[in-house]
Amino acid sequence: MGLDVRTIMVMFAMLAFMFFCLFELAGLRVGRIRGVRQWAVANLCIGLGFSLSYFFGRTTPGHDWAVVIGVTLIATGACLQLTGIQAFKEQPTHWRLVMLFIGVILCQSIWFNVVHPDFHIRAIVNSFFFFFIYAVCARVLLVKTEASLRVSYWFTGVSFAFMAMVMLARGVIITQSPDQSIGLHVNTAINTMPFIIGCLVQFCIAFGLLLMLNHRLIADVYQMASRDALTGTLNRRRIEEDALRLRARCMRTGETLAIMMIDIDFFKTINDRYGHPAGDKVLCSLAEIAQNSIRPDDYFARYGGEEFCMLLTATTEKEAFELAERLRLAFAEFTLTLGKDRINVTVSIGVADSNDIGLVFEDLVTAADQALYRAKQKGRNQVITYSSMRANDTL
Repeated sequence: MGLDVRTIMVMFAMLAFMFFCLFELAGLRVGRIRGVRQWAVANLCIGLGFSLSYFFGRTTPGHDWAVVIGVTLIATGACLQLTGIQAFKEQPTHWRLVMLFIGVILCQSIWFNVVHPDFHIRAIVNSFFFFFIYAVCARVLLVKTEASLRVSYWFTGVSFAFMAMVMLARGVIITQSPDQSIGLHVNTAINTMPFIIGCLVQFCIAFGLLLMLNHRLIADVYQMASRDALTGTLNRRRIEEDALRLRARCMRTGETLAIMMIDIDFFKTINDRYGHPAGDKVLCSLAEIAQNSIRPDDYFARYGGEEFCMLLTATTEKEAFELAERLRLAFAEFTLTLGKDRINVTVSIGVADSNDIGLVFEDLVTAADQALYRAKQKGRNQVITYSSMRANDTL
């Protein structure tokens, strides 16, 4: 039994309504991720658009206006898919261009359905307009991105690109077809095949958008699990994982890996005298100053309590010492205001590198910790390197 165009439209509308519910439920749970609610409304518009086109047959009073509203809703849904993608990627949305596009669709629909009915021209114009919007959606997604999102971006982007090609092919074919083969009431391959393919591709698009959302949620969960809740720096588990990766890289390239262990001087006294909220502010201040001092390829983490760890790629102990000294001075000059009290806090830093210790992270931490404790023994608020400490011990 063959499928007619209107039956396919019912299936398409039901599919769109189901995805509307799915995205709406997802949007309620992931309010921090932008774009999901726009995808929900997009599917609602698409479902309503096809429903209007189905329930109003060609001989039904008001059919022309139903088609106008239906096509405009479908175009709005396509635009909302685009703006949702841009919001999801945290890109700016040019709403004026979007509204202009929807306005053009509305005007041409009114002209070719009500003012000067011409189903042939209407089908051609709609095909090319939808080709354009789907092509833009594909262009936004088919870009280089982080590995965790690449598969979902490219799957969804290819789906949009395929939909654009279907619309383009439909428009080209219709330009060479007689008027009698065009229209929702006519069951020809020109009508049925694009709708069947469009229904399947729309399913792929919705699946791809859900895949993008799923990958973003996984990435966010991993990000939360790898960050210190107070300071926003990496946590101990994450820097240990990064150290393993850096070890493999340094073994391959021969680069030197340096490490700093940083400890806040008299931190317990600060907590006891000013309270734990003051101690938290001190920790956050140190984290901010340190993160502003390092390069993009370096790693900074809260290792435990008031102790922080910094991994410096392609850096020698001497170079790390210079950076540590700048960090120590910057923090010593920082003044924390707590009500009427103004306090200055200092840090002690131990430095080591893989030339003396090797690339095993635990050994690097041990060496830098020993240098750190020597800095505290010598009066705090200073930087000690592992090599200088060992040289002094041999004298």
